Amino acid sequence: MRCVRLGSIAVLLSGFALAAGTGQTPSPTSTAPLTLDDVIKLAEANEPTFAAAVAESRATSLESKDAKAGLLPAVTFHNQYLFTESNHTKAATMQGGVSQSLPVFIANNAVHEYTSQGMVTETVGLAGVAAVRLADAHDARARAELEIARRGLISTVVGLYYNVRNGAQRLAIAQRAVDEANRFVDITQKREAAGESAHADVIKARLGQQQRQRDLADAGLANEKAQLELDVLLYPDPGTRFSIADETAPPMLPERSEVEAAARANNPDVRSALAALQASQAESLNAWAGLLPDLALNYTYGIDAPEVASHGPDGALNRGYSASATFDLPIWDWLTSERKVKEAHLRAEATRVALTAAQRRLLADLAEFYNEADVARQELASLDASATDARESLRLTSLRYVNGESTVLDVVDAQNTLVTAENAQADGSVRYELALAQLETLTGRL
Repeated sequence: MRCVRLGSIAVLLSGFALAAGTGQTPSPTSTAPLTLDDVIKLAEANEPTFAAAVAESRATSLESKDAKAGLLPAVTFHNQYLFTESNHTKAATMQGGVSQSLPVFIANNAVHEYTSQGMVTETVGLAGVAAVRLADAHDARARAELEIARRGLISTVVGLYYNVRNGAQRLAIAQRAVDEANRFVDITQKREAAGESAHADVIKARLGQQQRQRDLADAGLANEKAQLELDVLLYPDPGTRFSIADETAPPMLPERSEVEAAARANNPDVRSALAALQASQAESLNAWAGLLPDLALNYTYGIDAPEVASHGPDGALNRGYSASATFDLPIWDWLTSERKVKEAHLRAEATRVALTAAQRRLLADLAEFYNEADVARQELASLDASATDARESLRLTSLRYVNGESTVLDVVDAQNTLVTAENAQADGSVRYELALAQLETLTGRL
């Protein structure tokens, strides 16, 4: 029996190895190229922290409705059957002098007692109003926290998205550099064969070629890592292959006054701090409610009789109503309510400090992000010009080397300069895109 099991396991493992070796389980592939909006939607559907913020926002919204419903009268249909042991005596009832057994418990009305009543209750007091305000404040804070989570997720997604794009650009630059290094090695070998250059030129060209190949491998690895980081955020299977949509021209930087107005009007950090202050004020109101009286109202209609009937055996009416009003006035609780009022005031002061800190942080972030985007935008033209000049310099230096007017070191230096300029151009473009996205996230436009 053991041999059969071992044989089955061996066959199963060999089947897995065969499947892995023949590539029968390839990674899934996302067909359409992904835009930034597509990536954000996928991340919102799969990111657990954002999902928790959505659930919390919906839950607090329901709690706010529950608190408002608590101010309205409650209606209950109460039904009860109560059986009590008889004391084995007979007594005449109020209903026509009918004799029946009496219950053994003096608090119970009859041996068989049926209750079927509709009851309306309402409590009027400051505590209910405070509960509504507190629930509304928690709802507002949860919605602000949801927006904070959404913007944080967008910030993460934008960074990963442009890292993938930058990785692809750097990979393309590294591939072009390898092609150029291969071409230059071929030129030096031909010149050596023709007796126009020394073997040292070939060695120097090969050294550059080897460095470019290592750079290409590193760029490929960095690009793969960037794709995996974004992949984990977007798909259930982290091995899903996807592509980024072609880059379009980035939008122009908006006017600073327009950005400031949008940021001030729609900042979730400030709204969250303001909601926290409102919650503290509601807790203070609830603490004051402990010092004030409550009025409880009750109206009951139905039957409470020895039989389930509108009239008794003698025709007496069983159906009826009762109403009550209860007024509870707190007198002494060992200063507990007063201390709760002081505690609420202390917490309210702390939330005011947090609110002003959030407002100051908004102003600082606004200036920082706008200046970053403005400087990055101004540098784009300079980086484009540097890359263009580096390409032209490499072309002219290569021609001069072929004509014997420059050295191999001049060509290698021009190659290095071009790679540096093109990488700086790619980094500068991503820097502006990230700064602009950060600014749009701060204003709520993204």
